[in-house]
Amino acid sequence: MKLVIGDKNYSSWSMRPWVLMTHFGLPFEEVLIELDQPGTKDAILAFSSSGKVPCLVTDEAVAVWDSLAIAETLAERFPQHAMWPRDANVRAQARSVSAEMHSGFGELRTHMPMAIRTIKPGAGATPGALADVARIDALWCACLDASGGPFLFGEFSIADAMFAPVVMRFNSYQPPLSAQAAAYAQRVTALPAVAAWIDAARRETHRIGHDELDDSAA
Repeated sequence: MKLVIGDKNYSSWSMRPWVLMTHFGLPFEEVLIELDQPGTKDAILAFSSSGKVPCLVTDEAVAVWDSLAIAETLAERFPQHAMWPRDANVRAQARSVSAEMHSGFGELRTHMPMAIRTIKPGAGATPGALADVARIDALWCACLDASGGPFLFGEFSIADAMFAPVVMRFNSYQPPLSAQAAAYAQRVTALPAVAAWIDAARRETHRIGHDELDDSAA
């Protein structure tokens, strides 16, 4: 399989399937295309008709784009890994949580964009973004209370992969979180697959200019 992604520092959508596949030990070839370059769109179109990352190219050369579609495809193809919870009712909750992340939290996305090398405590703290943070905090706590942790539905799942880029945003902008949510964010950050993504992001040299550290602080 090939996984076509954007810069690890910036591409929140790419992070989700990459972390999922890495965590569960699925073999794949990474194809990284730098974003916001003159040839970016054409390079992505060679793999995906959407013109966007991520895109999974299966062993049968079938292109699957959109992070949630990729996650669902992987869960179907590798059922032995239980990427969704086994229990049908719990699985329904995990899908709901993942879909809410997939389609919502626009204020957070706008005002606290993922830029892993950036550390700007308090930046982007608009009322709308903080409302999104509060909803995410409540959602995480409800899931952790029900499952007992350490991840949202017990073992690491697609739901945790969907929220991994949110954890990156919280690490960068450090909005107020409950103790339970902050501890969960720390566990996600320490997960080997996430730590590997962060390390690679920090070693990238390409910049697209938004929400980066000042050169003097890099």
